[in-house]
Amino acid sequence: MSTKIFRAIFLLADEQMGYVTTAQAASVGVSPMALVMMARRGTIERVSRGVYRLASYPTFPLAHYMEGVLWPSGRKGVLSHETALALYGLSDANPGKMHITLPAGFRVQRQTPDYMVVHFTDLPGDDVTRLEKLPITTPARTIRDCIAAHVGPALIKQAVAEAAATNRIGPEVAAQLLRALDAVGHSTASV
Repeated sequence: MSTKIFRAIFLLADEQMGYVTTAQAASVGVSPMALVMMARRGTIERVSRGVYRLASYPTFPLAHYMEGVLWPSGRKGVLSHETALALYGLSDANPGKMHITLPAGFRVQRQTPDYMVVHFTDLPGDDVTRLEKLPITTPARTIRDCIAAHVGPALIKQAVAEAAATNRIGPEVAAQLLRALDAVGHSTASV
């Protein structure tokens, strides 16, 4: 294996907790066959279709989320909904599945893994941020998405209160979110 190929893969993977996709590798001139050969040598590990991980890269507690956002054909998803609530620690949400959001026009070419829920919408750039290198919806967007998805009002109220208390959203945004919750038929009188 050439040092040039490994360096190209490393630079991509270093931004993604050690993960790289076949499409990303191709964008820097590394062929799918080169990835297969690297996997045979043990330099990288194939973790799912089209997603590889550098074998010697340190592991991170949240690394499985990076695999999830890279899953759809190398097109990055964004962690969202209850998954984002839990990662931010804004509520007692404990989702049984990983929620990701993909662009509205994106067509998934393979079966969605059982551990994942995929949402489709176009996210404006200011609704996406990073949490330990992971693309994730902002706290305000996360709460709006959970309201739209009819997540339990107690979790949403808890998330609004926690986000406001930790200055992740301002008082005006908190009030807007509570009004949005009211608009879908949940009372905010106890907040």
